[in-house]
Amino acid sequence: MLAAMIVIRRLVDRHRAYTAIFLPGEEPRVIPTTDYEHGRILQVYKQDRPHADVLNDFTDYGLNRPDVSRD
Repeated sequence: MLAAMIVIRRLVDRHRAYTAIFLPGEEPRVIPTTDYEHGRILQVYKQDRPHADVLNDFTDYGLNRPDVSRD
């Protein structure tokens, strides 16, 4: 089974804020979102904290290393 890496980023310009979702081999999806909506998207895709067996920014950059959640 091949795992696809999803990258989710917050983009802000002078007028709006967006959530950008990047999947390998796909065009980026850029969606206008509020801060709340962006937070919920991160929770859904488990970018909100480290999780066992999930590759995200916390594993890539060693953020909060000792706290790996066991969902």
